[in-house]
Amino acid sequence: MFADLLRVRTPLVNFHVLKDESGLVLLDAGFLGASRSLRRALAERGWENEPVRGILLTHGHLDHSLNVARLAKETGAWIAAPRLDGGRYLGRTRSLGWSRIAGALEGIGRPLLGFRPFVPDRWIDDGDELELWGGLRAVHLPGHTEGHTGYYCASRKLLFCGDLFASFSRWSHFPPAILNAEPERMAESIHKALSLDLAGVIPNHADDAEAEEHLRRLRILAGRLKGD
Repeated sequence: MFADLLRVRTPLVNFHVLKDESGLVLLDAGFLGASRSLRRALAERGWENEPVRGILLTHGHLDHSLNVARLAKETGAWIAAPRLDGGRYLGRTRSLGWSRIAGALEGIGRPLLGFRPFVPDRWIDDGDELELWGGLRAVHLPGHTEGHTGYYCASRKLLFCGDLFASFSRWSHFPPAILNAEPERMAESIHKALSLDLAGVIPNHADDAEAEEHLRRLRILAGRLKGD
């Protein structure tokens, strides 16, 4: 996609590494096998000696946050994360309706998978500007979780959209109801994302298509949602 952007694949979910003049920032931290996948991906790109200076989260679901505390301890990286998911970083989940199923599964999974609670060094709110990778702006996209947040790079017209949708060619879809803490807000967040000046989007659950193709798929899904 970009010479200063690296996709790291782990079972069920991808995460990304952003590189600028001061080092590397992880955008989410992956799920099972993330450390091994990260080391391999960095070595293949020739970044294995670059310092990891930060970890930036899109939201607090376990498949994005499982490795955060351990990686931060190993690398000395700061942690920045959406404020409204604060309880999730401490291992607490507020679940209503169908999302109680996912909340129960996460409650079981945290101790089994070795999740370590953490408190971010910086809280992220809607509209916050981050001075990394040429400039990123936090875009609150609630629904999947209370604090679910994307990061928009205006200079590249690119949105890291977290779990706003999953992009797998003809099997692209929005997250199922059991995974959405506030499903009534999903449509609002989709509209908010697509109102940005976009050339591409990068979801965490996705195949190897280019960012422009992921955006095309998101627009098709949004059109179906409206009945267009």
